[in-house]
Parts: sequence; C-alpha cells; structure tokens
Amino acid sequence: MDFDLSGRSEQWRGRLQAFFDREVLPRHRAWLEHVAANPDAPPFMADLQQKARAAGLWNLGLPELASDEPGTRLSNLEYAPLAEIMGRLFWAPEVFNCQAPDVPNMIALQNCATPEQKARWLRPLLEAQTRSAFGMTEPDVASSDATNIATRMERNGSDYVINGRKWFITGAAHPRCSFLIVMGVSNSDADRTGRHSCIMVPMDAPGVRLVRRLSWMGCQDHVAPIGELTFENVRVPAENLLGAEGDGFKVAQVRLGPARIHHCMRSIGLCELLIELMMVRAMERSTFGRTIIQYDTVQRWIAESRVELEQARLLAYRCAWRLDQSGHHGAWRDVSLIKVAVPAMLQRIADRAMQVFGAMGGSEDTPIHQALAWGRLLRIGDGPDEVHLRQIFRMEPTPSWSIANSPYLAAHPA
Repeated sequence: MDFDLSGRSEQWRGRLQAFFDREVLPRHRAWLEHVAANPDAPPFMADLQQKARAAGLWNLGLPELASDEPGTRLSNLEYAPLAEIMGRLFWAPEVFNCQAPDVPNMIALQNCATPEQKARWLRPLLEAQTRSAFGMTEPDVASSDATNIATRMERNGSDYVINGRKWFITGAAHPRCSFLIVMGVSNSDADRTGRHSCIMVPMDAPGVRLVRRLSWMGCQDHVAPIGELTFENVRVPAENLLGAEGDGFKVAQVRLGPARIHHCMRSIGLCELLIELMMVRAMERSTFGRTIIQYDTVQRWIAESRVELEQARLLAYRCAWRLDQSGHHGAWRDVSLIKVAVPAMLQRIADRAMQVFGAMGGSEDTPIHQALAWGRLLRIGDGPDEVHLRQIFRMEPTPSWSIANSPYLAAHPA
C-alpha cells in the first residue's frame, strides 16, 4: 500500500486542524470546569456542533453514508488522521458527531436495520438529536467469551420480553441516551453462535432501570457516561429486532471492527499530545543543576515513545486501508493487531509522561492519569488482549516443512 496520505486526505486534515485550533481547543478549560460539576454537555456544545456541520466536518467516521444522510463521506484511511486530531481531547469527537458508542451503533444500523428502523433510530443519531448505547457486557458471566451473554429475550406474541443485567455500558448513563441495542439469548437451543439476537430498547421502556453511573479507575467518562442497567420484564415490539433472530453476533461484529479501530486512531492522537507534554515539562523543570530533558533517561523515554507511536500509526493506517479494501471481514487480523498494540503503547507512554510530570501527572490538572486509565480499559473493552492474541495466533500460517526437513536448518547425519 501507499503509506502517504492522499491530497484529499491532507486537505481534510488541514480543515479539521484549523477548526480544532480555532473553535475547540480554546474551549477546553471551560469544558473541564463545566463537567466537574454537571452531568450534561456544556452549553456551548450545540453551537460548536452547528459550526462543525456548517463547515462540512460532520459524521466523518461513516464511510457508508447514503446520499440522503448528513455527513462527510470519507474512507477509513482518510478518517484516520482526523481521528488523531480529535483524540487529543477526550471530548472533541462529540463536536463532529464522531463519538463512541454512537458511531459504531450508526454503522450497525446502516448495515443491519430496515428502512423503518433507520428512520426511527439511525436518523436522530446522524442529526445529533439523541445519544445511544450498546448493551453487551454482564456482571455475572465472563463477557470476554460473548457466547456467555445470558440476558434473556423471549418471544411473547408480537413482542420480546427481556430480563437481565448489563454493566460497563458506555453511554448508558448519558442524560440524552434514548435507546440502546441490547444483545441477549433469544433461542437457547440454537448452536453456540446462533443463540443471541440484538434488539433496540428505549431507555424509557417500563422495566429498564439505570442502577448507577460507573467510573473506571476513578475516572468518569463525561462524553459517554458508563452505566449499569437492569431489565425486568421489559416488553419490546418484535419489529425492534436488529437483523434476523439469531444474528446477534453478526450485528456485534459489524459494529466492533470500526469501534476498535476508531479507539486506536484516537489513542494515537492522545499519545502525540503526551509526547508534547513530556517535551515541554522536561524543558521547563530542573533538578541537580540541569534541566530534566538533558538527562539520558528522559531523552530515551521520549525517543522510545516516538518509535512506538510511529509503529502503531502504521499499523492503524494499514488496518484502515484493509477495511477500505476488504470490508470488516477482510480486516479482522489487522483489527486484532492494533487492538493489542495501541492500548499497550498508550499505557507505556502515559506511564513515562506521569514519571516526567511527577505528582502533577496524577492530578486533574493534566490528562495523563485519564490516558493511563483509558489505555488500561482498552486492554479489556471490546475484547481483552488475550482474546485478540488468540485470534492472531489462529490466523498465523503454519510452514509446510517440519524441523527435521527444514531447508533453513543444518542436516543431521543419518
């Protein structure tokens, strides 16, 4: 593949960077002040979204937009450097309607929903009129094996009746979240990957209860607050079923590929910021008669961070290119590779940045502790490292020769 960005991609990157510098970054301190005391979005968010849409910077992460759907049709590879820019601030993607979990939910709806479902559920997301969530993880089973998902979806006349418990559901605690896609067992007698289905459940449906808002390692997700939910005899029309009954895994996989790569793209942008913070902090602080940046150890930390970041970026770009060339099913190996590599890189770089900053790195004054926690979360969310490593190993080709007859080894005497 050609690793250089196209002229079109460079143009879009320039447009987004200019908007980010002019409209988004100057409001970051006001955003921090607002979310420290309020659960909802700051009052300037709607205005920023309006400006972004007017500038043509809207729904950038949806390469399959229909002609009548609002947004900018970019390929995955064209979107990658834009996601990096947004990743420098945890809240920036919301300005452009590019935030998780709404974007992967939109992709699932684009690929699996009926025209009627798209009008009811997809269109409001495309217009940023509502927010959504995806209910998969459960507290009582090991959700790293998604076939363990135990929430029940039982057909009753023209409805499904849902009973179960979900937690660590990104976006479920958002005050504007109006529905979530729930994955549950619809046929316990079917084969292992055909037992589950996905269905749209309104948050205000009787029996849906937000148990609590969750944090991760003490950090709150202010863009898509994490929730724990219970479903007690929740009755939902069968017409809300997303895809056919038993297609739960197909729906989940359609949304998980983009979700994983978008997280990684944004994490690369966050790591760029961490390296910049390390550089400036190390130049401004002195110990034992010289600036911190003059120490070999600190220079090595920054250099190693740059090496790891550039490697990860190339992996992410290749994955995006594969998605464009072969679709979700042709890029699974690449998605697993970046899903393992990027969060581990983010953790290492955030750890170095925290060491350079000292105590300040663990405070609310910097994004470093959130970056460290986010990297750790990504090693669990959307499939833990171990699941992806297992998948990578399974796709590793076996050589045609044995050790005894390998042409690369010396011959043994008879």
